[in-house]
Amino acid sequence: MLVGLVAAAVLPVAIAVAETSELLELPDAALAIPVAAVLGIAALVLGGRARIRVERTLGRVGGVRTARLGRGLGLLALALSAAALIAIGANEYLQRYD
Repeated sequence: MLVGLVAAAVLPVAIAVAETSELLELPDAALAIPVAAVLGIAALVLGGRARIRVERTLGRVGGVRTARLGRGLGLLALALSAAALIAIGANEYLQRYD
């Protein structure tokens, strides 16, 4: 779940830093897209492993909700990464052919 939480927070934090800082501009926040995608995939894998562990122990170890939340946050991070890629692509297209 922690990896999923970090994955889902990477892009909004990068955008907030780019908006408030003079060191970065908004297009520079695009460097966080692959980080969020990789962490999102890691959250999906770790959540899947946790779910398998819970099933293997017949639920005695607990953590079903935590695994499900981690996977959900991983999916959210992947969706945010895809949306950011589409936004960057559309921005580049509009700047090039404007």
